[in-house]
Amino acid sequence: MEIPNSAAVEEARTRAEEGALAALVDQYASALYRVAFSVLRNPADAEDAVQEAYVRVLRHRDSLGEVRDHRVWLIRIVWNIVLDRKRRAKTRPETDDVAELARVLPSNGLSAEELAAAAQHHAHVLACVEQLPAKEREVLQLSAFEELSSVEIAAVLGITESSVRSRLFRARNLMAGLLKHERSAHSRSLR
Repeated sequence: MEIPNSAAVEEARTRAEEGALAALVDQYASALYRVAFSVLRNPADAEDAVQEAYVRVLRHRDSLGEVRDHRVWLIRIVWNIVLDRKRRAKTRPETDDVAELARVLPSNGLSAEELAAAAQHHAHVLACVEQLPAKEREVLQLSAFEELSSVEIAAVLGITESSVRSRLFRARNLMAGLLKHERSAHSRSLR
């Protein structure tokens, strides 16, 4: 019976780890991109943030076994990366490009006018989200865009679950008020 040499065992272990990391990338890449894009509003910056998150995961791959929920852990990493980038940038260019918004919205056989109206509505909703206070905006983005539970949001943001629920309540009420105010202003301008 031949005893495998330590180099072969190490190589097999490394291949297994790389396979596990590749599976993580495949499983969570789109969710992580959505989190990054919801904050950065720039496709290239969002992709960079996701790549940076995976580089950080590679650096700390030895601790992957200690992580209970990989999805929440990865979202927290991306969340911290995008917030750091926003802080460093200080100013964030707004996406007023209707073509870019139309690219990320599903078409479902809509006419060009309907697509334009949907893109404008989408931009309007995003603009209202941006008007929210930072704490409420963060919770709403993670809840509405990423469909995280209040427990998962609490883990990502490092706050209590009751704080998440109260911030989400305030965010939804503020959004309803903003959207109602904008709708009434829009209907008055059509008269």
